[in-house]
Amino acid sequence: MNETPEILAPDAAGIARAGEILRGGGLVAVPTETVYGLAARADQADAVAAIYRAKGRPDFNPLIVHVASLDMARRLAELDERAELLAARYWPGPLTLVLPMSNDSKLTPAVTAGLPTVALRMPDHPATRRLLAATGLPLAAPSANRSGGVSPTHPQHVVASLGPAVAAVIDGGDCPRGLESTIVALRDNGWQLLRPGPVGEDELTGLLGAPLPLQSAAIEAPGQLAQHYSPGKPVRLGARAAYGDEFLIGFGAVEGDCNLSASGDLAEAAAHLYRCLHEGAASPKLRIAVAEIPEKGMGVAINDRLRRAAA
Repeated sequence: MNETPEILAPDAAGIARAGEILRGGGLVAVPTETVYGLAARADQADAVAAIYRAKGRPDFNPLIVHVASLDMARRLAELDERAELLAARYWPGPLTLVLPMSNDSKLTPAVTAGLPTVALRMPDHPATRRLLAATGLPLAAPSANRSGGVSPTHPQHVVASLGPAVAAVIDGGDCPRGLESTIVALRDNGWQLLRPGPVGEDELTGLLGAPLPLQSAAIEAPGQLAQHYSPGKPVRLGARAAYGDEFLIGFGAVEGDCNLSASGDLAEAAAHLYRCLHEGAASPKLRIAVAEIPEKGMGVAINDRLRRAAA
């Protein structure tokens, strides 16, 4: 095993090399518009097991499967009219759909943690879309970091977290969205929001009607664990200023050591959230404080991640 991953350019040669590694059952970190994903072929048990080992991820926590096309999605899951509507509107993009799995999907059971549903997404990043098309494989790809830690939005975040556990990283620069996809589960009698993200609940309600309440504690999709996105230090929320031993993540008028958005733009704040948490984790200061983020729009998803980071 190499001491450090290969860093691949997002060009034809880099895509070809990444495809070679994936077809052979290896792991490649790939850029998406949300965060970097740790990709492996989703139809091979040993390849998916390597994801769980590399991340130290509990095997009851399912993985999102990334697809190249709607046709590929239809081979893996049962898409009803609602799923087709959402896919037409938001794919490629930051929306994951939890759907009944097809009987002949050929996905290895480890991808779904043995559940009858599968989480599907079509990413909106040119390098990863070219990779999916070149391999012709559905790719399981959770965030490319150790389980429970801060998600990676830059190639060096991947290298620092996973090191030689990943064979290669496609260098797509910074992830523009910086926050994981919205996850929606479509049920026979309605729909549920399993994880808030860039596609807001209000938008979805306008298309699908009001969501069903979440009543089960079962883990059906990533990001549902109570403690997640942890920088490895205590995190204090709603801070107006830092205490002496705190690294302050600011927002708006609260300046801080790292500011999510000086202008108070929530989309910009989402894009910078994990970078600032990584900076706080690397700081010599023992704790992290975060300024108050409005609970509206993208702020709902940002606060979801921050509450889990502080748990």
